[in-house]
Amino acid sequence: MADLSAQTDVSRPSALPTAHIGSRSSLVASRNLSELDSGAYLDLIEEDWNKRVDTEMDVLVEGMVDLVGIASIGNKDKFKIAQESFQAQTRAESMVRAAHSLLSITHSLKLLFLLSDDAQIIQKRDKELKATREESRQYKQKVVELLNELLSEQSARRIEEREAHPRADENTEMQES
Repeated sequence: MADLSAQTDVSRPSALPTAHIGSRSSLVASRNLSELDSGAYLDLIEEDWNKRVDTEMDVLVEGMVDLVGIASIGNKDKFKIAQESFQAQTRAESMVRAAHSLLSITHSLKLLFLLSDDAQIIQKRDKELKATREESRQYKQKVVELLNELLSEQSARRIEEREAHPRADENTEMQES
């Protein structure tokens, strides 16, 4: 008896991507996303959007290449013409789906931009402003300390000079008056 389980007329397209909805890998991926810091998370999201756009663009490019290949002129019988017509319609439909998907991606990105979390941006800006002000205050305080130290050293030198040469100071004071 031959093994009939391997022989079937079920269509198994190998070129199309397969989806794994609710699979274990997506649960693991969602757990890993929650453990990432915000920068890495945003990088992953950006990479995901870029992959979506690249996939749809590849579909459009491959569709155009196939349409140009199908559109050859030559001696063709009715069956070949019907076959190429069907292939052209199929490719055109997949290109239209890809174009609609790109429009959907564009719309989603516009919404993400318009509805972005402004509060988080404002909090980050205020935190940076506060840190900058604190840093500025510390630098000002350090400048005041250094200036006071410098001025106290100069005044100490003047006092030492006056004590070392008291007559020269008295003569200069008399000349000034």
